[in-house]
Amino acid sequence: MSEIVEITGDEATPVAAKPKMSRKKLMIIGGAAVLALGGGGGAYMFLSGGGHDVDQVAETPTEGHDAAAAPTNFVDVPPMMVNLRSPDGAQHMLKLRFMLVPGPKGSTDTLKKKLPLILDAYQPFLRELRPEDLAGSAAVFRIKEEMLLRANNAAGAGSVSDILIQDLVQQ
Repeated sequence: MSEIVEITGDEATPVAAKPKMSRKKLMIIGGAAVLALGGGGGAYMFLSGGGHDVDQVAETPTEGHDAAAAPTNFVDVPPMMVNLRSPDGAQHMLKLRFMLVPGPKGSTDTLKKKLPLILDAYQPFLRELRPEDLAGSAAVFRIKEEMLLRANNAAGAGSVSDILIQDLVQQ
């Protein structure tokens, strides 16, 4: 190694050379910088919702849907409580609270008049459910689809467009 020498007047005194960073330290610092920048960018994209402006999305009408045709009235159904079928004989209960959304061929008044028929159509289906049928993330979707099918069979095709489940409690 060569020495660094400081010359002042007549004397030349050796100066201690600054130690160079080792290759290992440089790689660790570089890796930490890449992780920090990547993590910061990922956190920004996650927290900002992927770059979509919330106001812009909310104001943009969806294609194929008329904003005036959006349902504003719902039929609130009284809470239902049924026994579930259990292979072990233990008592399992299901408490269900939901709303009906009128379809293009239905109104809130007609759904309220046909509500006893709709509830009667739900009873056999709900009583035949097992506790295992309510497990998993797709359980609510399957129950909603079956309830929608039964409501339209009882009240007439197109009278109910959706089921909004508010509570689904298994005991």
